[in-house]
Amino acid sequence: RRSGQYTMNHDHSKKIPDGASFDRSGSQDSLDELSMDDYWKELENIHETRGNNHEERVALVVKEPAEGELEEEWLKEAGLSNLFGESSGDSLESMVFLSTLTRTQKAAVEKRVETVTQTMRKKNKQHQIPDVRDIFRLQNDSKGKVCDGSEPSTVRTSENKNETHDGTKGPKFSLGTDEQKNLLEDMPSSDTDINLEISFAEQAANLKDSSAGKMYKGGGGDTLLPNFRLPKDKTGTTKIGDLAPQDMKKVCSLALIELTALYDILGTEFKQQKAVKIKTKDSGLFGVPLSLLLEQDQKRVPGVKIPLIFQKLIAQIEETTLETEGLLRIPGVATRVKGLCQELEAKFYEGTFNWENVKQHDAASLLKLFIRELPQPLLTVEYLKAFQDVQNLPTRKQQLQALNLLVILLPEANRDTLKVLLEFLQRVIDHRDKNKMTLKNVAMVMAPNLFTFHGFGSKTIEQSEFVMAAGTANVMRFMIQYQKLLWTIPKFIVNQVRKQTESQKKEKKDKAMKKLLKKMAYDREKHEKQEKTPNDTDVPQGVIRVQAPHLSKVSMAIQLTEELKAGDIVARFLSQKSGNVQTFKREEVFLYEIGGNIGERCLDDDTYMKDLYQLNPNAEWVIKPRQS
Repeated sequence: RRSGQYTMNHDHSKKIPDGASFDRSGSQDSLDELSMDDYWKELENIHETRGNNHEERVALVVKEPAEGELEEEWLKEAGLSNLFGESSGDSLESMVFLSTLTRTQKAAVEKRVETVTQTMRKKNKQHQIPDVRDIFRLQNDSKGKVCDGSEPSTVRTSENKNETHDGTKGPKFSLGTDEQKNLLEDMPSSDTDINLEISFAEQAANLKDSSAGKMYKGGGGDTLLPNFRLPKDKTGTTKIGDLAPQDMKKVCSLALIELTALYDILGTEFKQQKAVKIKTKDSGLFGVPLSLLLEQDQKRVPGVKIPLIFQKLIAQIEETTLETEGLLRIPGVATRVKGLCQELEAKFYEGTFNWENVKQHDAASLLKLFIRELPQPLLTVEYLKAFQDVQNLPTRKQQLQALNLLVILLPEANRDTLKVLLEFLQRVIDHRDKNKMTLKNVAMVMAPNLFTFHGFGSKTIEQSEFVMAAGTANVMRFMIQYQKLLWTIPKFIVNQVRKQTESQKKEKKDKAMKKLLKKMAYDREKHEKQEKTPNDTDVPQGVIRVQAPHLSKVSMAIQLTEELKAGDIVARFLSQKSGNVQTFKREEVFLYEIGGNIGERCLDDDTYMKDLYQLNPNAEWVIKPRQS
């Protein structure tokens, strides 16, 4: 076994550590030695498999960034690269963006700009170097100053919060202002309610202030995870995949800033890792980059979002039965797995591979092998460490909030594949009475496959190996248990996107909307009416016009009532049948909110339309099939 190749270079892989040396603290409170036993055994299996695999693999090198490089990269990813460098003059869009940030988000940006600025001054780059204070002075009059540049990393909790409202009338969004603080105090918050209306970092800052460091640990020594839930949102829950790409891009920038702000407040370092480019296989199944694998799969199955081999392996495991005892825990026969691996490489795409000969435990081993052999981790080089560090956050709720933001930050291919994996693991757990694989067991067995990664040379991790093992297993448990919550986009982020969209529209004419209208191929007359004024007189107050170009009834005026939901409107359209139009099943079509202060958003059936209309009165309402 080559040293330095795994995240865990431990020498305990052959023996289970002695209970006495197993410090039971922090994130390990709920993991007993028996289940840790599964973890070390799994690691041992992984090492044996790698030992049998004689092809030397190139270890992924993680680059140590130079001073200021991380922060510069961070600002680029947050969409704020034009605050420095040659393009620093053209920062109108960034100013709009900054004006929608909460106090804690601004503090996070400010801290990074400060570092980049100091580095540039040291290097004496000939760029225009902005002063942090100037950047934020533009949004804050002297009364509402957020920062004076002296302590960029501290968050002020004085009475003057940043004034995000620019004095213009329109729908009210809750952001990082005083009303957020009031909202926090008014909300009957239970420990298990996840508040998506207020920035997570703001909640953490307020919790810190109010409880003077006394943090709710969330359950002490119990093995049960809290039953976290999302209180119902009348304007509809937004899931990943509900928004148009241009909105999602803004969501990702905000999620990065918010996650960083949360880690800053909680005193945990947030560092994105950077991988050095390495030569990888450019075809095949195992050891091929996810994006490349999908590219070759899409030539065979257009629009496919999950690698075909990954789907097939899961289907193969499920085909037998999920009741098999020790499923995922008991390894397949190593030599047989290796042979199957080579045979799949040769025959899978030709369709000549004989699946009938594949035993269930071998298929499970192949699935885990696929995940481990990815040239970059499924959780990505950039964020693998941040996923691991979730275990260091003080409360379970904050751990969940951080995971939510991290899932949003994953590239689409990684996120989609992770989702399918977690859903499958939950189905395995659903049969725990028969297969003896509880949430804890499954997390123990899967954690080493997702978190131990070749090339992450890990001097720092060696000494805290047990903590690391228990910690990653806990993060794995969280991801499986709360997967439905993790794929939700927090409302405060959607509101920030709305605010940005609105502000950008004030700056430049609504080109996107015109393009969308053309794309929707509306009749000319409707298009011309739209040009005159958004609230044209042909639609009376409290009535919306819903378009359904794909259905037999293509348009309807709908009277808004307190109780009317998006699902009711779709049902009303579908009940108007006509012979010559393609019929859709109920679950195939959705009501979309298009334009106004959002690019495009697919509505969940329980969205109360009157509430949403008040939030976005200039939107178009269109029923159509969901984009794949």
